[in-house]
Amino acid sequence: MKLDNGTQRRGQFLRRAAVAATAAVMGVSAVIGSGLTAAAQAADGTAPTGIVLGVGANEAQRVVSWYAADGTAKVVQVAPTHKVHKGQFPKDAVTIPATVTANVVSGGYNGHATINGLKEHTSYSYRVGTGGTWSPTYTFKTQKFDGDFDFLFFGDPQIGSSGNSTRDGDGWADTLRVATAANPNAELLVSGGDQVESANNETNWNDFLRPDQLRRYPWAATIGNHDVGGKAYEQHFWTPNTDRSTPFYNGDTNTRSGGDYWYTYKDVLFIDLNSNAYANGSDAAHIDYVTKVIKEHGADAKHTVLVYHHAIYSPANHANDGDNQLRRKDFPTAFSNLGVDLVLQGHDHSYSRSYVIKNGQKANPDEKPGDAEVEAGPGGVIYVTANSASGSKYYDLSKPDITKDPNYGPDPLNPKNHWANSVENQEHVRTYVKVQVDDDKLTVENVRSGDCEGPNSAVELGQESWCGPDSGASPAQPVGSLVDKVVINPSRDDDGHGDDHGDDHGHGNGHDGKDDHGNGHGHDDEDSAVATTTASWLQ
Repeated sequence: MKLDNGTQRRGQFLRRAAVAATAAVMGVSAVIGSGLTAAAQAADGTAPTGIVLGVGANEAQRVVSWYAADGTAKVVQVAPTHKVHKGQFPKDAVTIPATVTANVVSGGYNGHATINGLKEHTSYSYRVGTGGTWSPTYTFKTQKFDGDFDFLFFGDPQIGSSGNSTRDGDGWADTLRVATAANPNAELLVSGGDQVESANNETNWNDFLRPDQLRRYPWAATIGNHDVGGKAYEQHFWTPNTDRSTPFYNGDTNTRSGGDYWYTYKDVLFIDLNSNAYANGSDAAHIDYVTKVIKEHGADAKHTVLVYHHAIYSPANHANDGDNQLRRKDFPTAFSNLGVDLVLQGHDHSYSRSYVIKNGQKANPDEKPGDAEVEAGPGGVIYVTANSASGSKYYDLSKPDITKDPNYGPDPLNPKNHWANSVENQEHVRTYVKVQVDDDKLTVENVRSGDCEGPNSAVELGQESWCGPDSGASPAQPVGSLVDKVVINPSRDDDGHGDDHGDDHGHGNGHDGKDDHGNGHGHDDEDSAVATTTASWLQ
């Protein structure tokens, strides 16, 4: 629908007033995500804030990270939920020491602690603090440690990019509310990068970390281009098996925050790349990292999923960026050779789902635009770009332009799309991606988490003049409706695994001197010792 700016401003004002009134009522009890500055938190002596539950190295591990206004040694206290009564933890609750570092931006401190030895089908409660000063108690639950599962993927919340951090945070919170209400048993929340607009702006971080779902479901962080340029990202998020090797960065300290990392979850091997690092041969280092991880761990996985920020088959403003043009040459053949099944990306604030791509070409000439089921075949990869999960910024779909890149022209079957993409979509409404993992297939859905009503800050603030399908010509579809759905049937070798897994493709691992997890430059070692104290108690 087309938007009337006057009506829009009035609606925006009314919604803001309602939000402000709600915040005033909740402000007394809502410590986490209250929007307090670091100085205010220090002044009133509140407990640690900015708490986030992170993904661990496997399904039996979680990581708790947080912000604190002082450097007092903090711990994480954990117990099975059924043993916690009226907020009181049992005497046998496990206390896990934390690693604490100074936050170079806010002047406060960030900490993290790893919870090991979790049992399946169990609810756990945890809190952060020391002595008599504790955070609120939060709860998460584990599910079966093998078999099918669902995870949710979110593109570019980029809190603050509309100019209204609070309203961007409202949209982000609503997407998480909608997504987890519809999928309460989802087991991972996976990031497409750009959590915030400004890497070192703690107001943006407070609004990003506000939703309580980030303390109940494990967040698998991905670093985007707006998350680099400081230490806030890596201080807010601990990631497992992290590698920050020199070959990735070649002396570029601006992209060094974060790193490449991997983890396994049930039968899926997830590999997350810091795609900010691409110059001076960094792509070769990323491919070496993926090769090494798949060679060492791919045989134990039924599916391999890569996650990084910069979408190489980008459908909108970034379609022909120099890094994309380079990576369309560097990545696809390597990913096909390595048996990758699915690549999840962000950055372009619009949705696309590729055809099955093999060695940088459409694998099956008979695959039609929008096909609901595809056969990946040996070496076939699906690339997905996620739209904005917060409504803070949208990019309109771009027309294929061979004058900018002669190798990224129109699709002969649908000339308005780029040749690589089966589906391209932009409606200026918030969406998220749901991935269903089954033994023999992956199902990918792009789901509307908002409509043309608020919170949808880029539309409410007049940065977009239309909303809805067909450039606003058709009515907005309901929250929870599908933009796209595809069932991916991967090809398997004789052992039941994806094709090849990186053997004999000539990629040296380039990671000499590291342990078996390739994390010689990471920050995991201090947590591994905790396993012996936690492995037998969590039941």
